[in-house]
Amino acid sequence: MVDLYYGHPDWRVFTTCAFMVGGVSLLAAMATRGAPPMFTKRLGFLLVNVLWAVFSLAGAVPFMFSKADLNFAQALFESISGITTTGSTVIVGLDSMPPGLLMWRSLLAWLGGIGIVALGLFVLPFLRVGGMSFFKMESSDTSDKPFARLATFTRAFIAIYVGITLACAISYALAGMSRFDAINHAFSTVATAGFSTHDASFDYFKSNAVLWVSTFFMTISSLPFSILIVLAVRGRLDALRDPQIGVFLGYVIAFSLSAAIYNHLRNGEPFPDALTHAFFNFSSILSTTGFSSQDYLGWGPFTVMAAFFATFIGGCSGSTAGGIKAYRFVILFNILGTGLKKLIYPNAVYSVRYGSQTVDAETQRTVFLFFSAYIFLWVLGSMAMAALGYDMMTSTSAVITALSNVGPGVSPQIGPVGNFSSFNDPELYVMSIMMLLGRLEILTVLVLLMPIFWRN
Repeated sequence: MVDLYYGHPDWRVFTTCAFMVGGVSLLAAMATRGAPPMFTKRLGFLLVNVLWAVFSLAGAVPFMFSKADLNFAQALFESISGITTTGSTVIVGLDSMPPGLLMWRSLLAWLGGIGIVALGLFVLPFLRVGGMSFFKMESSDTSDKPFARLATFTRAFIAIYVGITLACAISYALAGMSRFDAINHAFSTVATAGFSTHDASFDYFKSNAVLWVSTFFMTISSLPFSILIVLAVRGRLDALRDPQIGVFLGYVIAFSLSAAIYNHLRNGEPFPDALTHAFFNFSSILSTTGFSSQDYLGWGPFTVMAAFFATFIGGCSGSTAGGIKAYRFVILFNILGTGLKKLIYPNAVYSVRYGSQTVDAETQRTVFLFFSAYIFLWVLGSMAMAALGYDMMTSTSAVITALSNVGPGVSPQIGPVGNFSSFNDPELYVMSIMMLLGRLEILTVLVLLMPIFWRN
């Protein structure tokens, strides 16, 4: 419809792809008629992986037949990057791409964001992955669920998600974007995806107002959506006491202020501009969005290292953001503090706490499992990239930006002014796998590799 509106012939590509995917979907629906199987944890793990794999394949089809003319590895990478809200791209020349293809990228990211929040709120708590079940509906108040019925909660979530998207698009338009750019960037911002309609990303607009609008909505979208729903629908300000919110906002401010002061003192950048670009770019990294307004790798070594470590951290649980996530750092820090106290008073009894709640042993175990698997996969992926011929910084930052679903790395080749177009097919497959692993909370995928999973 977008291509038809702008008179671009690529509408035929999307029509053909719609019939292709629709035909396969119809055959699958006919083949699986009848009562659905009982929902178990095993089926849940399998369903999550199959859904994301099929969604990724369907999303890749238009990229192969459109003007972008990508091969299968590139098309799959671009599709997975959108669906996992990573924002990395292999496409060069976005400014001249068909409008329908640009909208397709943005829609993949926006719908992927819905799926990610739904996964975190409704599926992963049931599967007991990553300690998420401890937070029930992703609220720190586990004794009082914000809504008694799942359908009510789902409707409220969709309304909030759509409402934030509309507010973001209107704000972008008022700040000076065209309507088409405003809609596309709103989809990408709320999904914390980082897909832009321009190769220069936000540097194209040369507007501080646009940067502050984006910073605000990237930050909002990195907060737990259940908290936003409780706040908006019930007006419960106590929902904001969730410890991960304070931690996330704290390190956004700390990273941004440090980078702004460093850029101002080292490079002579006027402090208001330095502050604007620092908050925008580090909010983009920490929210795992991946937009950029400047080549912050040129600000100096401190900024490069800060950006590299910020790539690991991520936003809040129950948001569209990726990364290790703030709530895990809260729990790990409390486990460390409790362990140090036990060294002084071995016989004392200390509990690990998250806010006012006690963290049970299973939650502590799953947090450690996730963190260990995260570091192991990062090392393994970095070694694989090095074996394919890439230097240390490119290898390590490419893998962590894929695993954290951030987008840009911290080497010139894949940095804020670069992209992944120079990667060959093997590297793109490695990156695609890492993006899916990171998006599905790692353990959800790794459990399928256990032989015991497939036994009766």
